[in-house]
Amino acid sequence: MARIDTPAPARRDPAPPRRHASPAGERRREVGLLNSLAHVGLAVWAIIILAPLLWMFLASFKTNTEMYLGNPFSLPKEIDFDSYVRAWNKAHVGRYFLNSVFVVTLSTAGTMLFGSMAAYVLARYKFIGNRVIYYLFVSGLAFPVFLALVPLFLIVNNMGLRNTFTGLILVYIAYSLPFTVFFLAAFFKTLPNSVAEAAVMDGASHTRLFFQVMMPMARPALVSITIFNIIGQWNQYLLPVALMQGEGAQQKWVLTQGIANISVQAGYEADWAALFAAVTLSILPMIVMYSIFQRQIQSGLTAGAVK
Repeated sequence: MARIDTPAPARRDPAPPRRHASPAGERRREVGLLNSLAHVGLAVWAIIILAPLLWMFLASFKTNTEMYLGNPFSLPKEIDFDSYVRAWNKAHVGRYFLNSVFVVTLSTAGTMLFGSMAAYVLARYKFIGNRVIYYLFVSGLAFPVFLALVPLFLIVNNMGLRNTFTGLILVYIAYSLPFTVFFLAAFFKTLPNSVAEAAVMDGASHTRLFFQVMMPMARPALVSITIFNIIGQWNQYLLPVALMQGEGAQQKWVLTQGIANISVQAGYEADWAALFAAVTLSILPMIVMYSIFQRQIQSGLTAGAVK
């Protein structure tokens, strides 16, 4: 009989083993998801912050009729800077603006000079009462400004500095010193001792060591805390209201007082466009300053952590 060969059954390759997700891959996916949620949250927060500012800026170019009878979210019919001229001249915002620039410039300079020297000594020198003085400075952060208004008013009044730029500048300096000393003392501790020792061996005095060696090394922190002090003092309202009182006080008002006065005295003839223009003028310098020094502020905040 003839033999019939039957074809052999095809061989089946074994199924590839299932790949189990590694812990590292799962962590990467979790981190990616958290980053996405964080970006969404930041985007929502940015919209919440920027939308009122944008509306205020657009409203400064509108008339009262456009604000009340038209769509409040519509664009202005024409770009007219007359509201800014009225705010600067008729509402005396220009005078208040220059007063604020004068006061904040001198008070910030004084704060950074005295605050940096105090922080340097407390951070780099050991002496009896070092920690006591440091904690006295830091304790100033625990007291809100309004709790000290009455004794502060009495002290400034008894010194004959009420309704003067000198009194306001000194109070601003005292108000800003606690945070400045707290921030800079932590940074000065991170600076290397070898550089200071080399400068001393070369004959540098304590004054020269501070101003020519340590200050340049602490530049990131100094820039950051300077911007914070400028913003805090620029936006201060309670202290000027309490201290700038008396005959001729309106001539020495700062910007926050002037804008509040525009809103209070508006009555039934409110010039909302001029008010929004004044607020825009008060906000714009701080936005420009932060935009210019944004990287320096961020590097100053993180410099102490990576040293």
